[in-house]
Amino acid sequence: MRVIFMWEARVVCEFVDPPTSANNLLVMSMVDKKFDPNVAIPDNGNYFGIPLSPEEAALVLISAPWDTTVAQRGGSSYAPDAIIEASRSIDFFEPMAPYSWRKGIATAPIDYSIQDLSHRLRSDAERVIKVNDDLGSTPIDNLVYARRLKRVNEASALVNEKIYQQAKHWLDMDKIVGLVGGDQSSAYGNIRAVAERHSKIGILHIDSSCDLREQYQGFDHSHASIMHNVLRDVGGVERIVGVGVRAFCPQEWERAMSDERIRLFTGQTIWSKHFEGVNWSTICDDIVAELPENVYVSLDIDGLTIECSPHTGTLVAGGLRFPEVVYLLGKVVDSGRKIVGFDLTEVVPDFEDKTDAAIASRLLYNMCAMALKNHPSPDVL
Repeated sequence: MRVIFMWEARVVCEFVDPPTSANNLLVMSMVDKKFDPNVAIPDNGNYFGIPLSPEEAALVLISAPWDTTVAQRGGSSYAPDAIIEASRSIDFFEPMAPYSWRKGIATAPIDYSIQDLSHRLRSDAERVIKVNDDLGSTPIDNLVYARRLKRVNEASALVNEKIYQQAKHWLDMDKIVGLVGGDQSSAYGNIRAVAERHSKIGILHIDSSCDLREQYQGFDHSHASIMHNVLRDVGGVERIVGVGVRAFCPQEWERAMSDERIRLFTGQTIWSKHFEGVNWSTICDDIVAELPENVYVSLDIDGLTIECSPHTGTLVAGGLRFPEVVYLLGKVVDSGRKIVGFDLTEVVPDFEDKTDAAIASRLLYNMCAMALKNHPSPDVL
């Protein structure tokens, strides 16, 4: 039996208003330029150990430790802390965007009330899933099904609003905002805020699935429904380009084929092109051509091959290789497009095997570097 490590919460923040650096006990206000990426990265509770407040940095990372409605393996609510810890091992030079980190990457305070709520409601969600999927539910499960479902759906909406308010707060200060989940449903609030700030955005959606189900297992806000919810609710999203998707139900496929806002580059199509001799650079050019000027990157870790995320909640054979993802992000930025926001979700850390957190932290750093590359902010480090 595999044990998920209970990552220790580093600071508890009761979320009332959008958090500022004034209530972040871990972030040191640093404009004295003492940060040295060539030595051991300090253990200060920040992503990559960068000692900047959100006000000082061009890019702010917010965290969403939420995975109540996950369908299979849970644990992604521990991802933010695990990735923070793993990110201390990152080497800072990124050849595709050298020294972009000097514009500043800051860590917003983590709202651990989201994680507490996620854990409290997980048992309710599991019983809802049992009833919905007819997996041996008890009479009492059937009796209180509606109340449990209502609690989970209301909590999911509350978390979405909390994330939205956090993201909006930093976007109003002209920051790039990236989100670290949690399951992919936790990205909804960030996408909504970014789309309001930058109208007519396109979403580069790297995932194993389309996430276009109208509802999944009874939940209004499921990881399997997020792109459906975005297209339904968020007017600023004009295009979703799904890359590497390879698991979808007939309803999702029909929706993708009939909705002009959706473009799919399925895993099956990508493999076929590779087998026929088409190189990845050419495929990336086709993908990028479908995106507008402002791009939001939504990266579910299960969009990559299984060896990159062996403990994620949804294991699907195939997927993009790590270098292919990095190359694609570079192509997006080199085309002149701007990455105006992003999320990284579905990472499930493991106590013994550090693969998931290590690869996720490297992906997160690359996403930050690519987003900062075309950003006009001055160096602060």
